[in-house]
Order: sequence, then C-alpha cells, then structure tokens
Amino acid sequence: MRGVMSRFSSEDTRRVVVVDVETTGLSALRGGRVIEVGAVALEDGAVVAEFGTLIDTGASISYGAYRVHGISEEMLVGQPEPSEVWRAFREFAGTGLLVAHNAPFDSAFVRHELGLQGKGLPNPWLCTVRLARRALPQLPNHRLDTVYRHLFGAIPHNAARHRALDDARLTAKVFVKLKESGSL
Repeated sequence: MRGVMSRFSSEDTRRVVVVDVETTGLSALRGGRVIEVGAVALEDGAVVAEFGTLIDTGASISYGAYRVHGISEEMLVGQPEPSEVWRAFREFAGTGLLVAHNAPFDSAFVRHELGLQGKGLPNPWLCTVRLARRALPQLPNHRLDTVYRHLFGAIPHNAARHRALDDARLTAKVFVKLKESGSL
C-alpha cells in the first residue's frame, strides 16, 4: 500500500511514534471516522511520551465497531473535537516514523481525518503485521494478541484491548522486540 513501509533500518534511532486508532466503522472511504487515537513516542527504543484521547466527531458508531472497542456515542460527548485532536497529534508525531499494527488501516484513517482538516502528514509508516509475518512465519496468525503473546507471554491484565492507547503500548513493545531481535 502506498506510504506504508515494511522495512526499517536498525541504525535509525530517530523518534518513532507507534499509533493506534479506534473507528466508527471499517472504511474511511465509506464515512468511517476516528473516535479514539493513541500514540506512544519512542526514542532509542524507550517510551518518552504518550498521547491519547477520545474524539467527538458527531458520527454514528456502527454496532460492529462498538462490539470491538466498546466505545459508545455517549462516551464521546464533551470530548475534544477533531480539529483540536489532529492539530495536537501532528505536533506529537513531528517528522518521526509512524508505526502501527496493520498500518494500511490506521494510516488510511489518519490521512482521511487530516484531509478533513485540510492538513497532511508526510511521515512514513511501518507495519508491524508485515514485520511479524516475515519474522514469525510459524505463528497461526499475526493479530496483535497472537504476536504479543508469542513474544512476551500473557497480555498485561490492565491493558484494555481494542482501546487505542493500550493497543499502541502493546504494538510499541512488539516493535521494539522485533527491532532488538534483528527482525527489522
């Protein structure tokens, strides 16, 4: 997919921002919106900052999406509006490499949201699903839960699965572990 990298130079130590979004549906092209964004900034493999917020887009949440992440329309009332969130996100991301588990999905939604604001985001994206497929071909699938459990054992009990910041934290650990193992 355009703009999504599958390789990363192990000598690259610039800021890396691991991103996850929760959405109202499965496709930005079909009107889906980002209702939660979470991001973890890494420098030399260490977490240096975190960014996370719900977003009040005013859009309806599909039942299927709600079943995945549990975010209701009522939870979004009074949350920051997209213009505020995406301005802050662009500042947080800076010019760093963006990483996501299934980056084509997350990057499409982030680009769509920024486009609605009349903004762009030239940062390159790296996909940990693609990296995990190459580094761990023996796994039955390469969902975040499967890859994380293979690398670290159990998922932490306090991690809220399918919530943006917690998924970004898990993905950040996967990314660092794959990078340390020479899989990148």
